Amino acid sequence: MAIPEISPAPETPAPPPWLEELPPRQIVGELDRYIVGQEAAKRAVAIAIRNRWRRMQAAEDIRDEILPYNIIMIGPTGVGKTEVARRLARLAGAPFVKVEASKFTEVGYVGRDAESMVRELVDAAISMVRTEREDEVYPTAESRAEERLLDLLLPLPPVEQAGQGAPVFLVPSDSPAASEGGDSEIERRRRSREKLRQLLAEGKLDEREVDIEVTPQGYPMLEGMGPPQGMEGPEINLADMLQELLPKRKKRRTVRVPEARRILVDEELRKLVDMDDVVNEALDRVENHGILFIDEIDKIAGERSQTGPDVSREGVQRDLLPIVEGCTVPTRYGYVRTDHILFIAAGAFHVSKPSDLIPELQGRFPIRVELLPLTEADFIRIMTEPENSLTKQYQALVGAEGVGLEFTADGIAEIARIAAQANERMENIGARRLHTVMSTLMDEVLFELPAWPEKLIRFDGERVRGRLAKIIDDVDLRRYIL
Repeated sequence: MAIPEISPAPETPAPPPWLEELPPRQIVGELDRYIVGQEAAKRAVAIAIRNRWRRMQAAEDIRDEILPYNIIMIGPTGVGKTEVARRLARLAGAPFVKVEASKFTEVGYVGRDAESMVRELVDAAISMVRTEREDEVYPTAESRAEERLLDLLLPLPPVEQAGQGAPVFLVPSDSPAASEGGDSEIERRRRSREKLRQLLAEGKLDEREVDIEVTPQGYPMLEGMGPPQGMEGPEINLADMLQELLPKRKKRRTVRVPEARRILVDEELRKLVDMDDVVNEALDRVENHGILFIDEIDKIAGERSQTGPDVSREGVQRDLLPIVEGCTVPTRYGYVRTDHILFIAAGAFHVSKPSDLIPELQGRFPIRVELLPLTEADFIRIMTEPENSLTKQYQALVGAEGVGLEFTADGIAEIARIAAQANERMENIGARRLHTVMSTLMDEVLFELPAWPEKLIRFDGERVRGRLAKIIDDVDLRRYIL
């Protein structure tokens, strides 16, 4: 079977190339397609994103002086803090990385360097830009790979030797010296090649095996030989230096035709994509369009103390401060300035509050947005309005087995009621409770498919209550299951 080209789903409209070019109201409209409620957070991020476009339109003498207004989101878990930032970055086509503040520790303690989040952002941008460049040249790479694959399936005949090892040179087909027999041989090979091309396109050669030479991507012995923590830079990337010095050894493998096609396409893409251009574009996107989402920032906030864990917490804040304020971070691809990266922090702040952060760090997050807890009515909207709602996801999963799935209005309302009730009686985990309730509801159906007797499964309020009543009534079971 031929390998199909990857294309976006036709029913999903393509996002704008740069969300920054849209007015804030339209940016909020794009976010409304996926996220229910939280209008204040959407407005804040929409203004921040639009301000980037406005900065690029300003005069050069003041452009560098216009710094982003970083945002701190305050709200309980499961209300959409991470989803707002992630969906915003995806729609904007901007490099995006989410990190947990709690995994960083003060220099001198065991943990990760705070600058590593900028390096992760650079890696994400490199991958994003390389994918875009590969998509642009993919038809050319696929065409070249197909020609190489045909060469492997129909190799040229060996040149016969005459006399005492003297080679017999093939006469070009357009030469007057070419005989009619030579012309017929060339024509026969051309027809054979075109026939193989047709069989290849139809997938009838997928079981054939070919011998192919591949260049290993890296050397396992060099894994873990990267620069020391906090010492990463373009001039001390030991692993890359050694890989450049060591000879490129090719390895012969026997693989099936689909695998050979994939390998050849990858090789042609590496030839066609200029990595220097990719790196330059990626670094520019990081500096001017990158978004860093720092989650669980409340975990590093605490009362000031000279002993105990608060010492390390304040140390992490002071390590984050220069990065958020604006500094130059060395990476393996070059130096990156963080002055115009948009930082979005988030935390539940159940125990602490934003004022417990050191004043310098508080000042670097001037925009504060409070996200409201989700209600039962919000759960109903979450299950019906977004394009990626849970009901649509389960309908797609069940539809893969040739079975229809339908949720009535009272069935959705009952699921929302049970989820809201579970949040009230136990820990409030927001919209994530819908996942636990839906997985419990659909467990038997998903396990028994495709042998399920019904070809159209319909969940109304009575059926939902019947399936979940035992769990809801049993306190101990509810704590474990929901």
